[in-house]
Amino acid sequence: MPFSNLPKSDPSRIKALQKAVSMEGYKENGQLVLSYQTTLDAQRLLSKFRHFHTQYRQYYTQFVKTGKAYKNEANVARMYVSHFIRVLNMAIQRGELKKEIKEDYGLAPDDFTLPSLKNEAEIEKWGRLIIAGEEKRISRGGVPIYNPNIAKVKVYWSIFADHYHTVSGLKTNAEKYRQELVQMRPVVDDLIHDLWDQVKNFYSELPMQQSIDKCSRFGMVFYLRKSEKKQLEAEKLQNFIEF
Repeated sequence: MPFSNLPKSDPSRIKALQKAVSMEGYKENGQLVLSYQTTLDAQRLLSKFRHFHTQYRQYYTQFVKTGKAYKNEANVARMYVSHFIRVLNMAIQRGELKKEIKEDYGLAPDDFTLPSLKNEAEIEKWGRLIIAGEEKRISRGGVPIYNPNIAKVKVYWSIFADHYHTVSGLKTNAEKYRQELVQMRPVVDDLIHDLWDQVKNFYSELPMQQSIDKCSRFGMVFYLRKSEKKQLEAEKLQNFIEF
């Protein structure tokens, strides 16, 4: 029997299961080609696997769609937050402000290095802290820091923060369904392998071309080796002679 590869992508896995389910109850000479249990298993897995795949594609597509604009918003917010912290540190180092006020911003008084702002969660956290800290200091009568002032920082940070939770949710959900697919793939592949084996065994006594044609109705795709191509040619020649 020619070689048939298992599906390599999730859409092709879904297609293989759909084809098997569509052949439910199919008989040859009064005999079921696929067992009822195999068909039931295919129906169950198809419904679950297709749901996970659809959800993953939806969340991932939305995440990618918003990604470019969101990345730009994050970069601008990072720039303003880091610039504000630098200006705050310089004001303290010049003696214009006391270092103890840094605690209001969530910063260590004696540490003048910038906190990490590599990822979106850190930008969201430090933007929120320095905005709250500066507003608290100003409410006590402190002179606002300028260039940039906190109002401008807040504008750009808020634009980013408004999308942060939405985008984070899309990313989290996409990853959740991706992991579900990863866990299900071996189970789906095992079932497809089993049902294809049932089909191949059922038609194994037929001439090769007939067997291929019958099996293909169940979604199987064959790859002929050189020897099998020669065998098919021999079968065709024999049929021609008999005709």
